[in-house]
Amino acid sequence: MDANIVTDTKYKNIDRKKRSKNLKYIKKTWMLYVFVLPAILYLLILHYFPMYGIQIAFKDYRVTQGIIGSEWVGFQHFAEFFGSYQFWQLLKNTLILSFYGLIAGFPMPIILAILLYYTVNKKLKKVTQMVTYMPHFISTVVFCGMIFILLGHDGIYNQILHNLGFKGIEFMTKGENFRHIYVWSGVLKGMGWSSIIYIAALTGVDPQIHEAAIVDGASKFQRIKYIDLPTILPTIMILLILNLGRIMGVGFEKAYLLQNNINIEYSEIISTYVYKVGMQGGQFSYSTAIGLFNNIINFILLITVNRVSKKLSNISLF
Repeated sequence: MDANIVTDTKYKNIDRKKRSKNLKYIKKTWMLYVFVLPAILYLLILHYFPMYGIQIAFKDYRVTQGIIGSEWVGFQHFAEFFGSYQFWQLLKNTLILSFYGLIAGFPMPIILAILLYYTVNKKLKKVTQMVTYMPHFISTVVFCGMIFILLGHDGIYNQILHNLGFKGIEFMTKGENFRHIYVWSGVLKGMGWSSIIYIAALTGVDPQIHEAAIVDGASKFQRIKYIDLPTILPTIMILLILNLGRIMGVGFEKAYLLQNNINIEYSEIISTYVYKVGMQGGQFSYSTAIGLFNNIINFILLITVNRVSKKLSNISLF
């Protein structure tokens, strides 16, 4: 009995010491917590709190009855979406655009970063950086307008062809062209901005390694292959995991703005369908169910790719 009392007292003293130590640490580093606070509030208010509304995916939501008062219907909206004739077409269009965009767009910033890193002419380097960064700062609406002005039926490109005596190309009036225009315009818009992180990673390479390689007679290609790429590999893997984790999240804005009746067969993706059904059609529960399905697929992909990457290369997000 006495032994138990001694043990309890011992544990209490240890807990007291730990609490005191933690409080001292918090008092010492309180400024760091103040810096983190806005980010935590941002996540809580704008990301976690709205998740409360997800429950309407499992309800027959009525505005007059509110979220809590609406009737539960289980997985009815999910079953309705999976059974609809549009399901496979929407899924196919979304996946094709996502993977096409990833295959075409992911390597481009890496290539651009390496080219800029090896550019000796400083003026050329600055001009190239400025030209490739600028599209990132143009709003999607303006950028889509520029695409129409450039590639439309009477656009600049076709006018040049007509003036040279050639037949114009119907970029925007052929449905199958939508995917190419969507993906490559996205590459053009984001390539420069995305290359910044790779340029930053490349500057971390020790110059002495390059000097030693040059002395040993290594070519630029060999230096890129054996020094630069292995150095930025962790950055590449992390960004690849993040990109694969949002493979189903094809941007709504650009697809919707470039959409017309001719290319609707190729341009109707899950995000544009959710907007039309939810915001224009007023089917809030149905559109929430579709959006939730989309996010669950993204979450599963993120976890799977992260685990595979951790197993194969020991690089992962968590």
